[in-house]
Amino acid sequence: MSAPPRVLTVAGSDSGGGAGIQADLKTMLALGVHGMSVITAVTAQNSLGVQGAWELPAQAVRAQFRSVVDDIGVQAVKTGMLASAELVETVAELLAGTDAPVVVDPVGVSKHGDPLLAPAALDSVRTKLLPVATVATPNLDEVAQLTGVRVDSERRMRTAAEAVLAYGPRWVVIKGGHLAGEAVDLLTDGAEEHWLRAARHDNRHTHGTGCTLASAIAARLAKGRSVPEAVTDAKEYVTGAIAGGFALGAGLGPVDHRWNLTTRTAAPPRA
Repeated sequence: MSAPPRVLTVAGSDSGGGAGIQADLKTMLALGVHGMSVITAVTAQNSLGVQGAWELPAQAVRAQFRSVVDDIGVQAVKTGMLASAELVETVAELLAGTDAPVVVDPVGVSKHGDPLLAPAALDSVRTKLLPVATVATPNLDEVAQLTGVRVDSERRMRTAAEAVLAYGPRWVVIKGGHLAGEAVDLLTDGAEEHWLRAARHDNRHTHGTGCTLASAIAARLAKGRSVPEAVTDAKEYVTGAIAGGFALGAGLGPVDHRWNLTTRTAAPPRA
């Protein structure tokens, strides 16, 4: 049998299994690609928040990347938590030498508000990482962190997209999940524009949505989809995963990465 498309995630480990490397690999499995990983940091994390985080040395990150890419190869790469300027610059350099499409999730804070990116690393994200991105997927807090643009309406999402695109990614998805009303995202390359809308599910268990969306985009790109097709498919997948989010521990539970593998078409919210 031939191997499925191969996708590499470069991100931090979430010990609670809801986000980070764990969410990425679950998403990739659910979408029919072979997931591989470069771990950039280890977190002590559960449904209540992040209790501790330890970044790996740049040498270890570089060695993991070269080990996978030089032997197995990749059809797409997704980046997540890159805690320091040194790690951002190391990963950006590695990606610049890779032909595969790159999805950059510029993770700044966790779902619980815990910082996951050193303030000193922001300039490296702007000048080193975003220029190598095929698609960047910031949420509204990350847009404000990177560009200073604060989005309080759909109209302002265009302004945010322009500000992010100025740093060099080919496409950007401005995730509007923090706005009131339906869940709307804007995908654009500065010329072509796609508004992606979905009903908002009344479910507080949404840990891992950003990681899941970025990984789903990478999985679809690895299968040869265009960027608009990949992002549209990923939006549908993450919407179903949010609908099925479940309670785990005493705080925010994760989305349901396996929802599309069961016989149900969508999962009702669970308490």
